Amino acid sequence: MTQKPSSAFIGASWVALGTGMIGYLIGLWRSEMQLNEKGYYFSVLMYGLFSVVSLQKAVRDRLENLPVTDIYYGLSWFSTILAIILLTVGLWNASLLPSEKGFYAFAFLLSLFAAVTVQKNVRDVQAAERDEQHQSH
Repeated sequence: MTQKPSSAFIGASWVALGTGMIGYLIGLWRSEMQLNEKGYYFSVLMYGLFSVVSLQKAVRDRLENLPVTDIYYGLSWFSTILAIILLTVGLWNASLLPSEKGFYAFAFLLSLFAAVTVQKNVRDVQAAERDEQHQSH
C-alpha cells in the first residue's frame, strides 16, 4: 500500500519549485546580461528541470518494475549531470559578482530538487489512488 503525501508536503514542494524558478527567472530578467547569455541560462534551467523529472521517472519506473531501457536511464542521468555542469561552467566564466553566481546556483539547485519532489508526489498520489480503487473493488 502506498502512502499518499500530505497536503502540506505537496504544497511545500510546489512553493519550493515556484520560488526557485521565479527567483531564477526574475534574476535573469533584471540582470544586465546580453540576451544570448540570458537565453543560455534560461535554456540550462529548462533542460535541468526536464532532466531531473525524466530521471525521477526512470528511477521510479525501475523501482516499480516498469520497463525502462538502459539507454534512457543512462541518458537521464547524463542529462541531469550535464545540466549541472553547464550551469557551473557558465557561472564560472561569467563576469558576475560572486553573490550573483551563488544566487543563480542556489535557485537552480532549489528548482531541480523541488521538481524531483513534485514529480515524486504526483507519482505517490497516483499510486495511492490506484491502491484505494483496488481496495474498494
